[in-house]
Amino acid sequence: MNFEILDLLEDDVEVLEILEVGVPRQIYERKEYFYSFDELSFYKRFRLTKDITVNILEQIESSLECPLNRNNSIAPINQLLVALRFFATGNHLLSIADFGGMHVSTVSRIVLRVSTALARLGVNYIKFPETTSDILKTKREFFDIASFPNVISAVDGTHVRIQSPGGLDAEVFRNRKSYFSVNVQAACNAKMIFTNVVARWPGSTHDATIFNNSSLRAVFEGDSFMNVDGFILGDSAYPQKTYLMTPLLNPRTSAEQLYNESQIRSRGVIEKAFGILKRRFPVLAYGVRLKLSTVLSIIVATCVLHNILRQNGIMDESPESLDFSEEDLQNAITSGQVDNIPYNNSNSTSNNSGMQKRLHLINNYFARL
Repeated sequence: MNFEILDLLEDDVEVLEILEVGVPRQIYERKEYFYSFDELSFYKRFRLTKDITVNILEQIESSLECPLNRNNSIAPINQLLVALRFFATGNHLLSIADFGGMHVSTVSRIVLRVSTALARLGVNYIKFPETTSDILKTKREFFDIASFPNVISAVDGTHVRIQSPGGLDAEVFRNRKSYFSVNVQAACNAKMIFTNVVARWPGSTHDATIFNNSSLRAVFEGDSFMNVDGFILGDSAYPQKTYLMTPLLNPRTSAEQLYNESQIRSRGVIEKAFGILKRRFPVLAYGVRLKLSTVLSIIVATCVLHNILRQNGIMDESPESLDFSEEDLQNAITSGQVDNIPYNNSNSTSNNSGMQKRLHLINNYFARL
């Protein structure tokens, strides 16, 4: 069979199974990677330590167990490692199947099963600060970055490349750089731990549209059970509001320039968080060649893993620890940033109130520094 055709069909497991009718059943040899690698080698290949892997397995094992131990069923630990290897490399499923000693269709089902189980942990690990002490701690940590007061979160969007989802609405996933993607909105605290993730919007969607339809907006506008007093920091693609501070496009005075510098430096944590996430799990940087529903689960699952690692003190990646080209990965990460058209702040009363709030902050705080 032509190799290009095989490459296109690789992720369509149903087509592959039809093509293999009449092929004798294969018995695969599966290696016990958890025990065969030392701690460093394990981390390089799966991006998690062994202790954290065991901890995560305990939380999702019930979702991965096979009801009957027959037909050479795959143990939950091996399912988790196969999915982690896919997240850590972004390779074709066929390569992951060879690595795990499984059929490609089995790997496809495992990636979906593990991603879904991990995504369900989001309610425990992707949480906005709720208690007064947590909110005050977050504000202090943001203030320590660049002296911007009363900040509780930074928000931004990043694009995850996907293959064309097909159907009549496929083109809405084509972003301004002409490739198919999902526009992922995320908010994080000063420690680069994600506190809110929205992974469902097509790549052509403007960041402001995602924010205006998100639970994050509801939290700050009092439309939810929470009512948080503090600022979110966003770039110029977001609407200026009384609680959402965006940079000035044309700063003139020294106070305005100081505001911009502090705002941009403080907001940089979300961009760094995206960089760490895509460096740690390159499947998000190189692109995911799976069904759209699976892609969305993978995005949330990797954000959960990112938070678990940072909460356990495992911080930034070092280029020396990666087993793939740093230059290629940096190019892939850069391609995920799609500049949006700046939001027009002059169309609503709420935006005008936001600009007045920003002016008040500049005149009464930054002008006195």
